[in-house]
Amino acid sequence: MKRILSSITDGRGFDIALVALPLAFLLLLSGLPLLYNVLMSFQEVDMFSLGTLWRPFVGFENYRELFEQPETLPILGNTAIFVTASIAGQFLIGFGLALFFWTNFPGASWLRGLFLVSWVMPGLVVGAIWNWILSGDFGVLNFLLRESGLISGNIFWRSDPNYSLWAVVMANVWLGTSFNMILLSVGLSAIPGDLYEAAELDGANAWQRFWTITLPMMRSSIGALIALGLIFTLQQFDLFAAITSGGPNNSSNVTQYWAWDMSFRQYDFAKGATISVIMIVFVMLASIVYVRSTRHEVRG
Repeated sequence: MKRILSSITDGRGFDIALVALPLAFLLLLSGLPLLYNVLMSFQEVDMFSLGTLWRPFVGFENYRELFEQPETLPILGNTAIFVTASIAGQFLIGFGLALFFWTNFPGASWLRGLFLVSWVMPGLVVGAIWNWILSGDFGVLNFLLRESGLISGNIFWRSDPNYSLWAVVMANVWLGTSFNMILLSVGLSAIPGDLYEAAELDGANAWQRFWTITLPMMRSSIGALIALGLIFTLQQFDLFAAITSGGPNNSSNVTQYWAWDMSFRQYDFAKGATISVIMIVFVMLASIVYVRSTRHEVRG
């Protein structure tokens, strides 16, 4: 121990301490709760045994009971729809904005900065804003749709089972589009301009240049962005809490909100931990995709 301390104090082991201290911090604040959660998913947990480690071990019984519940498959389907629609909407609109600002017209930097306002807002604030926008009686969205002739009567976005999930999707797309725009703008700026000049001299039109140069050169950035979007979207909780609370009748319920509801409303902590473990698996898979994408980009 004295040898280790002396190597740190004289500077020889400073690099070791620089890595060891953050690693210990992560293990303490993230690793232990994660292991505790995984352990709880294999145990029988109630209010009285929540604070102890020695609880009845039930194996995969919690997982079996979870998938036997009638609401499980609809909620997993809602999660798949929410993640797919959110990532697709954020990416397509973000890519379009990135291409738009790529022209670097006067005032582009200021306008680009305004788009970042949504990203820096807390999720509950965004949820409150979209509560006003989606209000069935006096919401801005219904007003615009009525004035454009697309609807004849009000749509109650938050309380109608046919629209409640899509209400949160719209809010999440608005929240994450600016993040996609910034990362895609960085990827676009890294493409050498002489490639486009050479393609233009060869007679390639704008669509051909986009298809043969932009997309292939952006492949690593797009892969990393989609993986990040999957991680962030699976962690989205605030919008559901602020807009729909998973209702009505679970029509907008997703796994991340369901895990919280199962633990802190129904007090079934073992089932809540089981849902969280399933989510962790998907997040870890997305993280592996993200690491592989960034590694490929660095090598390239």
